[in-house]
Amino acid sequence: MLNELSTTDEPSVVAYVDSRLPHYTRAFRRRRVMNWLALGVTYAAMYMGRYNLSFANKSLSTTYGWDKTQVGAIISFALAVYGISAMLNGPLADKIGGRRAMLIGASGSVIFNFLFGLGAYLGILGKGQWILGYFITVWSLNSYFQSYSALALIKVNASWFHVRERGVFSAIFGSMIQGGRALIFFIGGALLAFLPWQWVFFVPAAVMLVMVGVTYRIVQNAPEDCGFPPLNVQDASSGDTGPVTLKYVLKKVFANPVTLTIAFAEFCTGFVRHGFEQWFPRYMIEAQNLPVESAVFQKGAGAVVIAGILGAIFAGTISDWVFSGRRPPVAFCGYLVQFISLTVIWRAPSLHAVIAAFVANSFAISVVHSMLSGTASMDFGGKKAAATAAGAFDGMQYLGGSFVGIGMGYLLEHFGWVSWGPTMMGFAAIGGGLMLTLWNARPQSLTSKASG
Repeated sequence: MLNELSTTDEPSVVAYVDSRLPHYTRAFRRRRVMNWLALGVTYAAMYMGRYNLSFANKSLSTTYGWDKTQVGAIISFALAVYGISAMLNGPLADKIGGRRAMLIGASGSVIFNFLFGLGAYLGILGKGQWILGYFITVWSLNSYFQSYSALALIKVNASWFHVRERGVFSAIFGSMIQGGRALIFFIGGALLAFLPWQWVFFVPAAVMLVMVGVTYRIVQNAPEDCGFPPLNVQDASSGDTGPVTLKYVLKKVFANPVTLTIAFAEFCTGFVRHGFEQWFPRYMIEAQNLPVESAVFQKGAGAVVIAGILGAIFAGTISDWVFSGRRPPVAFCGYLVQFISLTVIWRAPSLHAVIAAFVANSFAISVVHSMLSGTASMDFGGKKAAATAAGAFDGMQYLGGSFVGIGMGYLLEHFGWVSWGPTMMGFAAIGGGLMLTLWNARPQSLTSKASG
């Protein structure tokens, strides 16, 4: 036992030992809330500037006469760029800090969301391959800057949250992030109903621009940047006093069989997640004859988003309080629910059954995503290499997702929507199997190794 609980508002964090949660002063709690609220809302705004493309999917085909494979090319190139960029930018974010990485990412996404919408007015490029190339290039550049978002958020939070509270707080962040997704789901149909499709890109650009200013004014990388002493978070970096070098972060992540297994599982997550999220609005339009502006679609989309929020909360709470900080058992449950949901979508017994399966699948995707990319990256990368771990996990997820653009578009164009569900089911099963091999995995810090 080191210090007793402070009752003052002085900028200090009371120390703790072993696996006990720390006691925080009121001043520290207030500053941390400000930090993660600003960071979380900025990330949520960036989600708007990422998922808006799915609402323009059908409009792009209608406007330019493109088939699903051509629209899928925009998706595939962008997701592949995101995946590769996340891996490359992870060590960079560890070096420059999460605050700067978030400002770079959000600013770039503002620019390229605006330029994507602006593409509708570039009649000089015609309606053929030139304009398609423009959209592929612009959306790929948007994805490059979007790749900073998760890295930045995880890098900052790794310095502010103890390992035994990260599950719950990742759930809170997951809920906030889903808020950005919810907003574009709720307003996407309305924007398409009353305005040209390009406004689906202009509106998120404006929201992100506001949050760039908020992030600049409020967010700080770590407690010590706000006058507090460093927080011993007891993750894989605890007790490690060496400098943050490229060699250090790469060894921390890519020499660990646990992190490599999680990365491969996230490839499977990406195929299921993006195969579902990038195509489901178009599925409802074409396979279920349900316009995106209809009340049934809006209610279904709302339920999908709420399920995503509940999935993050469920995963974080169960992980911290039932499995004592272990993430793989909860992720396994998520993969299992994905497989069952996708089976229902494949068989499509009725519209109501499909909507229920969509809701359950969204819940399950959020469970897995919040556990692996959102929380395990902090645990196993440690606060020094959190962004690199997040880049590896998120990057593999988006590389998996890149196959659902051109590949899924080709399958849907030639075999119809009956091929949609089965293409994702196998990846859910593989991801679940990988989590079984990591059932009892926990991060090992230098201090815990020494005491053991």
